[in-house]
Amino acid sequence: MRRRDFIKVIAVSVAWPLAASAQQPEQMRRIGVLMNRAANDAEGQARLAMFRQALEQLGWSEGRNVQIDIRWGEDKPDLERKYSAELIALAPDVILASGTVSVMALQALSRTLPIVFAAVGDPAGAGFVESLAHPGGNATGFMLYEYSFFGKMLELLREIAPSVTRVAVLRDPTNPALLAQFAAIRGAAQVLGVEVIAVDTRDAGEIERGITAFARSANGGLIVTAGARASVHGALIVALAAQHKLPAIYPFRYHAIGGGLISYGPDFVEPFRPAAGYVDRILKGERRRSTSW
Repeated sequence: MRRRDFIKVIAVSVAWPLAASAQQPEQMRRIGVLMNRAANDAEGQARLAMFRQALEQLGWSEGRNVQIDIRWGEDKPDLERKYSAELIALAPDVILASGTVSVMALQALSRTLPIVFAAVGDPAGAGFVESLAHPGGNATGFMLYEYSFFGKMLELLREIAPSVTRVAVLRDPTNPALLAQFAAIRGAAQVLGVEVIAVDTRDAGEIERGITAFARSANGGLIVTAGARASVHGALIVALAAQHKLPAIYPFRYHAIGGGLISYGPDFVEPFRPAAGYVDRILKGERRRSTSW
């Protein structure tokens, strides 16, 4: 079977509701960054590099007019809460938050500090903003997808592997965005007559046990939801799918490049470029207007 790679980009910006006070451009400003990856994760580093590059193009130079404080929360609620508190204590002008769990942790501690988010699925559904056009709070940023998008993953998997009647869905039960992704897949499965089994991804052992147990029965397939754990354990998941001969569809392009059968998902790196633009505008005191990207 020929490996295919589907990439779809869906990003919607959320209007920024607040105006910051105008500052002199050469005054040292402070940006907090809370990433939902590990510090040695290549995907997380690529997102951060995109953000930094865009900031430099906008005239912000680390050590000259901006200081960037970075924490790596690994999409683990305890770490995200710990590092959120550390960043807020540094009194930054704005915080860049990568991922749903990062925004949750930050907003649990502050509803006034400006937050720009990226790599978030449904900010309105998660309660980060009141609506895309009128957020009404301290957060703005970029939405990557609608949850119905994940039902399409099941449809694509059935197209390339019509014999699949059972699907294991890898998801992190502590991340509400991944629970919503799972619900969308389950809804599509009901229409297609496919059995869906959840496999949790909190650690490597849980993933290996879940996939191995699922693979004991025939006609199985695998769907990986778009969370940080899928990145951390990506190589293991690809290897297990190959070992058990499970046709699998992944949310990130690098899964397919690394040996996975097929990927279908948005570009998780590119939104960090316009996110830098939002940070720039907040630092310069500009009031956000509703736009789309």
